[in-house]
Amino acid sequence: MITLRIDLDDDRRWFLPGDTVTGKAVWRLDEPADAVELRLFWHTSGKGTEDVEIIDSLRTEAHGTAGERAFSFPLPLDPYSFSGSLITLSWALELVVLPDGQTERVDLVVAPTPVEVRLTGLGREPLDHTFSLRSRPKTP
Repeated sequence: MITLRIDLDDDRRWFLPGDTVTGKAVWRLDEPADAVELRLFWHTSGKGTEDVEIIDSLRTEAHGTAGERAFSFPLPLDPYSFSGSLITLSWALELVVLPDGQTERVDLVVAPTPVEVRLTGLGREPLDHTFSLRSRPKTP
């Protein structure tokens, strides 16, 4: 049985832009692997092309079938986690066994508030923690 685990310090999942995500990656494998890699990334989902950007990664040679590695990833100031009717941008940490590709993932929120920014279209009332074009001040 393979066990992959990502333990975050303080067990929190919400981070302010510019914060540092710290914790420990733990693996127990049935067979030795070449390496394990922890990736901090964001990805989009929804209508249209899906994008993925790996912000940082930490590769560890897997000596034997078990191990653990502390990590510390500084978060960039943007992009924020957001969701809208057409597209969503989500942050995550992913632990990947190489070369077989088995993974464990922890979803994160990177935003000024504990929930992702919610985008709304014109003609709808914004919800709490919402950014919309209607809420922007008019320029003279």
